[in-house]
Amino acid sequence: MTRRRLGFWQRFAVVLVKPVMLLWTRRTWRGAEQLRREGGIIIVPNHLSHADPLVSAHFIYEAGRWPQYLGKASVFRVPVIGWILHRCKQIPVERETVHAVKSLDKLVAALDAGGAVVIYPEGTITREPQLWPMKGKTGAARLALATGAPVIPVAMWGPEKLFDPRTTRFGLRPRTPVTVVAGPPVDLGRWAGATPTRAVLEEMTDEIMLSLRDLLAEIRGGTPPPLWERPARPRTSEVTE
Repeated sequence: MTRRRLGFWQRFAVVLVKPVMLLWTRRTWRGAEQLRREGGIIIVPNHLSHADPLVSAHFIYEAGRWPQYLGKASVFRVPVIGWILHRCKQIPVERETVHAVKSLDKLVAALDAGGAVVIYPEGTITREPQLWPMKGKTGAARLALATGAPVIPVAMWGPEKLFDPRTTRFGLRPRTPVTVVAGPPVDLGRWAGATPTRAVLEEMTDEIMLSLRDLLAEIRGGTPPPLWERPARPRTSEVTE
């Protein structure tokens, strides 16, 4: 969907959000051409702050695509807010319910219509203390296997300065540096046509998360930690004074 085809409420959202982002951030953007391909795409950003959706939406919009985020279905049932979200082409998702299959159908329909669907593969803000990505969930892989749509990693660094989840502090300074980089589609060709078993989906997810982690490492520099499971915290009874 191009900006010329936006409806009233989508344009209203742009008028509301874009001036704030232009004032609040100083942007270093690369790889926007990766989003300008024809047809549906699955965008997978890292998730390090509650400010992420504003930063990634600005980047995706300026690349010429309208971002369609997944949101909890309960939010879409809130009067007025839910109505606006629907008008802005956002996608309600029923998690861990009998209606989860219908949610997948909505995502498939959005991609079939040429949409740019945004999925945070970690499912929540990272719990890594240095804000590196965690092990991902399999939703993006499942959707990619069902549709064949390309999966585009988008790495961000800087939204944590706008709102740091570790301290819950807002950074209100204008022109805060923010870097966003879109990489080439993740190579998932070896799984094309595979049965979506748990093992297949986890392998695909690992490939997606490694691509995203390595893209973030190019921005941040240094060597990232292993993606997978964090060391278990010691039990209370095991903690010594």
